[in-house]
Amino acid sequence: MAQREDVLRLDGQWARIRSGAERAGPAEAEALLTELIGALREPARTDPECAARLGLRLGDLAARRFAGGDRAGALAAVEEGLRHAQQAAGHAPEYARWYARGLINQGVWLSWPLSDGDRLPRHPLGPAAESGPSAMERAAGERARDLTRAAVEVWAALDQRDPVNRRGLAQAKVFLGDRLAELGSGEEAVAWAVDAEGGFRRLLLAAPGPEEAQEAEEALDHIGRQLELRLRHLSFESLVNLRGQGLLPESLLPRAVVAARIQGVTEPEIAARLHLGAEQVRTMLEVTPWRAVWRFEVRGPDGLWNVQEHPWHSGADVRNRTAEDVGDELLRGFAASPDYPGDGAPWRVRVWWHEEGDPAGARFSRVVGPDTSAGRAAGGAPGTPS
Repeated sequence: MAQREDVLRLDGQWARIRSGAERAGPAEAEALLTELIGALREPARTDPECAARLGLRLGDLAARRFAGGDRAGALAAVEEGLRHAQQAAGHAPEYARWYARGLINQGVWLSWPLSDGDRLPRHPLGPAAESGPSAMERAAGERARDLTRAAVEVWAALDQRDPVNRRGLAQAKVFLGDRLAELGSGEEAVAWAVDAEGGFRRLLLAAPGPEEAQEAEEALDHIGRQLELRLRHLSFESLVNLRGQGLLPESLLPRAVVAARIQGVTEPEIAARLHLGAEQVRTMLEVTPWRAVWRFEVRGPDGLWNVQEHPWHSGADVRNRTAEDVGDELLRGFAASPDYPGDGAPWRVRVWWHEEGDPAGARFSRVVGPDTSAGRAAGGAPGTPS
């Protein structure tokens, strides 16, 4: 009993250092955490609280390793910690919460190579991407997705009358949407993000305290930005599916209408399949611009594609125009310009929505020249949009 009390007292000291309530230098904190983890191992064999705390502290060790650039060490520590956390999870709701958070952290660290510096997916187009993740990165991302899905299930099994559990479930759904987006599962990622958004809005309606309200508002801002970005990679069929399931929020409808128009869907079809009035659609298209970004390239004698100068590598805000409309106008302008390389040189143009990216994400793509098979976009034919 004395040993258990000593260990828990040591854990309390670490908790104060971790929260900033007690000061300690980096070396002292590292030594204390190492001592605490060693002290918890024996009682954790039979004591659920010690097992839960061992899982928690191994998670702290993992976070420190990850912050120091040791991703492999972080993953090893969190893997061990989750074994102890899972052992304790069924004994108390708090231990289950610790376990669920550990699952989410492991998912974040596993999937790290799949996101850029802004934590946005590097390969949002999934299998359609020209350069996707390596087999190892994809396998890690799939495991991250499964771990995060397991975290959602843990939170969902807890008492949803408790606002802590409702908030944890909503947060877990946000992370699951992120993991799915990284793997190119855009429609499913949007569905989970919208579900999470509803959870945070319900939390705000329950009149939470100032700290909880601020957290919910920040989460809603994050989800809103993510949804706008993810919408850019969805097909019209995906938008129709989400609308049919009630998973396309009113706030996103103008973006969805613009996305459909960029793809070349006619106004009457947009209205009919998204269950909107014709005037609604027309108004949305007239007041909501989209950013068309284009890049012309000419292939030189060495076989390399050379990016052209402004205005053939530029962008503009446009309204109620398809990507093909924009692309065709650019083609005519380039062909009539002094920069036109002549009929003997292959050249190509791509038009993106918002910013340049993977060629598979181009909204309009055309290759022109005497022999364009080498530079043809997937699914396209020489001289035709793809």
